[in-house]
Amino acid sequence: MKQFVLSYEPNANGIIRLYGGDYHYLIRVRRLKTGSSFTALLPGGAETRVKILSTVDNILIGQCEGAFAPSESALPPIILFQGLPKGTKMDLIVRQAAEGGVSEIIPFESEFSTAKLKGENSQAKMTRWERIIKEARQQSGSIIPTAVKPPCTVDGVLGYWGELKKARPGGVGLLLHQDPLDKGSFHDYLYNNPEFAALAVGPEGGFSPAEAARFMAAGFKPLVMGNTILRTETAALYGAAAIRIILLESSTWALKTPEPPPASGSAS
Repeated sequence: MKQFVLSYEPNANGIIRLYGGDYHYLIRVRRLKTGSSFTALLPGGAETRVKILSTVDNILIGQCEGAFAPSESALPPIILFQGLPKGTKMDLIVRQAAEGGVSEIIPFESEFSTAKLKGENSQAKMTRWERIIKEARQQSGSIIPTAVKPPCTVDGVLGYWGELKKARPGGVGLLLHQDPLDKGSFHDYLYNNPEFAALAVGPEGGFSPAEAARFMAAGFKPLVMGNTILRTETAALYGAAAIRIILLESSTWALKTPEPPPASGSAS
């Protein structure tokens, strides 16, 4: 279900003022009018109803009426560590991750990354990614407040991973690799409903042997998805989707005892 995502909290009186692209989307695209109400997500993830009080001078003034916890049951956060790919592929990865309910996206420069983000270029990318996330959440209806972090190095990724594990020791880290470094599976590592799930995906060319060794030494579990080598943007989508589906359905898993075969010689 489509929804509107507020970029900031209303004031102490519950009033919100929207203009620019937000005004255009609500008034020109959705064709809402004064007196109409719509459901919106607050920055923290709670839902609210907004009643439009006025639309004068291309500014929408609305009254937020209450805040309600999201209806979807809470899942462990999914965190994507994504090696920077070429061109605009990161835009696609960010969009798909936001639609799929990923909580955090941390781009990083790896040994095989050809993309380098520094200075003003990095800030422009961050602004665009934040806009893409908002659009994706509004289109998909995701209640997860996806955040994208500034690009960092492998050292930065492993440092942040250490902080996550210290705060939530029950988390799990998965390393998507092009080679079968171990025999584990998504179900093997996620069956006990971890406190969070981190997924590391390399850029084009994957991880170097040295990088893979560092991730594994830090506690990441290596995985191979099938017998084909996926593009980095495809691997990120498949990996995050696999994690989310397993976490969503884990409460419904049950061991089924097979029915015994009919006794020999029984009447048909």
